[in-house]
Amino acid sequence: MLKHQLLLPEGILILEPDAPLEATDFDALACEIDPYIVEHGKLSGLMIHAKAFPGWANVDAFLAHMQFVKSHHQKIVRLAMVTDSKLLGELPKIAGHLVHVQVKHFSESQHEDALRWLKERTPAST
Repeated sequence: MLKHQLLLPEGILILEPDAPLEATDFDALACEIDPYIVEHGKLSGLMIHAKAFPGWANVDAFLAHMQFVKSHHQKIVRLAMVTDSKLLGELPKIAGHLVHVQVKHFSESQHEDALRWLKERTPAST
């Protein structure tokens, strides 16, 4: 399951995966954020807050996840990965090469710092 919250008016999406991801998680997510993106052109930030990556429930969920990333990554200015997981902590290094978004890792204790970073205005987000 993928809990999500869209902070308005900042345009920051917070994702908290807490069980194996389902294809329907990405459908629900798109239904919530796509209207915001249509109106504003982008999300200012995305925070993924996870103790560990729970994986996918099945192949359909994996494919839905990849399709969601493909269709949305260019509409996000910054990505903050908030985790103490070593595996997830490496994601910003990998993602920075694959997607065109500013990516930064924060430890669990830096949750508020991550939120502040996502809220910062940059020339790309004004």
